[in-house]
This record gives sequence, C-alpha cells and structure tokens, in this order.
Amino acid sequence: MLRVLIRTSLALVVAVAAALIGWRVLAPAEVSSTVAGPSPVAVTRSPGVTGRTNQAPLIVGDAVRVYASKRQTRADTPVDAKSVMTAIWSLRRWPQQLSGVVAVGDTVVSRWADGELIALSARTGKTVWRVSTGIGAPAFDGHRTGASTVWAPGDLHTGDGAVLVGGASRVNAYDAATGALRWSEPISCGDAFTTAGGQFVCTEQAFSLATGKAVTGWPAGPHTPLGCDVAASACGGLRDAAGQGWLVTGARPERSAVLDQQGSTVAAGRAIAPRPGAQVLGASQGRLVLLTDDRHLRIADAVTGAVSADFALAVDTEKLTWKPGLWQVTDHWVAIERLAADGPASPDKPGHYFTVDTVIIAAI
Repeated sequence: MLRVLIRTSLALVVAVAAALIGWRVLAPAEVSSTVAGPSPVAVTRSPGVTGRTNQAPLIVGDAVRVYASKRQTRADTPVDAKSVMTAIWSLRRWPQQLSGVVAVGDTVVSRWADGELIALSARTGKTVWRVSTGIGAPAFDGHRTGASTVWAPGDLHTGDGAVLVGGASRVNAYDAATGALRWSEPISCGDAFTTAGGQFVCTEQAFSLATGKAVTGWPAGPHTPLGCDVAASACGGLRDAAGQGWLVTGARPERSAVLDQQGSTVAAGRAIAPRPGAQVLGASQGRLVLLTDDRHLRIADAVTGAVSADFALAVDTEKLTWKPGLWQVTDHWVAIERLAADGPASPDKPGHYFTVDTVIIAAI
C-alpha cells in the first residue's frame, strides 16, 4: 500500500512539474531586444549587386533591413551586407502572428493578428508607440521569405504621414509619429491602396487620407493601381473600370492616355509607356529602375532615357533564368524576390523559389 501511495505521489509531482514547464514554454510572452551598440547609418554604394538573403528585407532609411517571420520581426545592418546578419533588434510575440510591416520615415510599424499595432524605431528597436486597433488582422502569410508581409501586407498601408489599418467593415488611420487616431470610418473594401495625391482608394470609392471622408470626381471603379511603393502605397496612377488610365499624383485625377496601355506605369511622377524588353520596377531620385528580360538591372533617366547603369542581377555563377516575385525600390537600393521560372505557383511547394538565398539586393 505504501509503495502504491509513493508511486502515486511521484506521478502527481511529475505531472505538476510538466504542467509548470508547459506553461512556461507555451504561456503568452513578448520578448523585445534593442540596439546595444552604435546606431546604424545609411549606406550608399556604386551601382551593382551587393548581396543575397533568404528572406525579404524592408529597407528603411537605407540603414537597416527589417525581416518578418511568423511570430517575429527583426532587423540587421548594414544594407550592403552580403547575407543576413545577426539581428540588431527584434520583437517576438508568442503566440501572436505577425500580419504586416510598414515603415514611415525611421518608424517601423508592425501589425499583429490580435489587432495590436506596434511602432519601433528602425535604428534602435525601441518602442515608439503601440495601440490596440480593435480590428483583427490576417495571420502570417509571408511563406518562406516574408516578402508579402513586408512588401505587400494585406489591409495595411501608409500615406500622408499615417498608417492605415483595414478590416471587414472599418478603416482606422493612425499618425505614424505618435500613434494618435486620426480618423476611423465604416469603410468596407478589398484591394485598397493609397495615392501620391493624398487619397485612400477602396474598390469603387476614394477617401481623403487627411479626414477619411469620401472625395468626389473620381473615375468609376474597380481600380487597378499603378506605380506604387511597397504596401500598395503612394501609387502614382490607376486604371478605371473601363481600362482608362489616370495620374493620381494631385488632389484630382488627371486623364492619361499613356496609362491605357498594358505594361505602362508611373515613375518619378510621370506616366511611363511600356518599355520593350524591360519592366519598370520603380523610380529612384528621378531615375527609372528597370528589370530587363535578360535579368539585368538598368538605371535610366526618366525624361531622356539615358542609361547610367546596367548590370546582371546575379551573384558569382548564378544563372539568369529566374522570374521576379515581389520587390522594393528605395532611393539607393533595390531588393527583388527571385522565383523559379518554371516552378510551382504555390510558395509552399518545393521548387517555387529560384534558390535558397532567393532575394537579391543591389545598389542603385
């Protein structure tokens, strides 16, 4: 009888210990680390490939690279590092999933599945502000590279110094510097984007980024955005429901026949006609950044077309047989997610990505 009692007591102790360990491992937790050394500085280089990474970086201030994974956002530096470096700061939230990351100036704003919006300093990792939006966010959808989370997050946009968070039936706008709520409106839409002219465009209606109120005089939707920055923000043009192109860099849309053409876009504030043998990725300090069909990066004057740089987007003996996924263009850098030319459409299937370090980074 005594042996049975002892065995029962030991089993109970083991069970309690296991429960305590399980609680410590699985209990909700938030871990933040900040920069311990000198503050990162902006880096510029002469045009050319500088490195490749296995995850997509959101390049902020030409000084840090911000990455996204399922439950963490982190940053490394310098931008011209050949591969992913040890994180200089990070934020991990268990069990919450990271939904999207955007940047306004040197402020990095992460959105989480529980509705939290957390702003960090890009250079220190310290919390600048945080708010509970009351709007649930999609789960992590960045797959292996995190590209869609940092370059094309769903229902998360920037414009006019604000961060916009969308849900099923409401959009909130927060001041990017302070986190203060600018406006909250009962707007329901999909495929939203912001314009360089100060509007939030939602399916068939446009709203003021300053007030959230509807604006008039816009072409009929649904609209196709053109010439956007990451997070479908600061778009320079659109096509309306009839396929007609419009410049949206000012307070009112301006008709542009150039943008009627498939393959046209907006860069450096100008409507850009399709370029034979090349795709316009964006603009950098008034220059066009183009990806050629033979996978060269070409930098050309937006007005004259004069080419100032042209180089192959490859490291060492890599082949130029990939196709572009998502990308980011900044004033001095471009990062492109490379996909296998004939790979499966699903990012979760083997062979979808071009290589292990599938994101290539170049100075421009």
